[in-house]
Amino acid sequence: MNFTTSCKHAKISPRKVRYVVDLIRGKSVNNALEILRFTNKRASCIIDKTLRAAIAGANENLDVDIDSLYIKRIYVDEGPVRKWYRSRARGVSAMIKKRTSHISLVLSDGKEGI
Repeated sequence: MNFTTSCKHAKISPRKVRYVVDLIRGKSVNNALEILRFTNKRASCIIDKTLRAAIAGANENLDVDIDSLYIKRIYVDEGPVRKWYRSRARGVSAMIKKRTSHISLVLSDGKEGI
């Protein structure tokens, strides 16, 4: 059975989040939580929160053993970009982009649902 969750509009660049996502892709839930706990990146806090939300959703189903869950799929897409201009030297303006991320996560217990 699959359990999905997502985190939309996270205020961090997708490139920075993908570094952390690549560390936990395909791992068991307990192993992934341990890796996120000791990863010294700001994105690890956001991914940890998303993973715990997926575990809580799976915990609502009484037929699922939480220890048997693993990360089947996790990916990061680019969200909307906030743009504005800042004045620079000699009357030139420079664009500033604040990027956002959409994190999607699918947990599975290895059993296919009907």
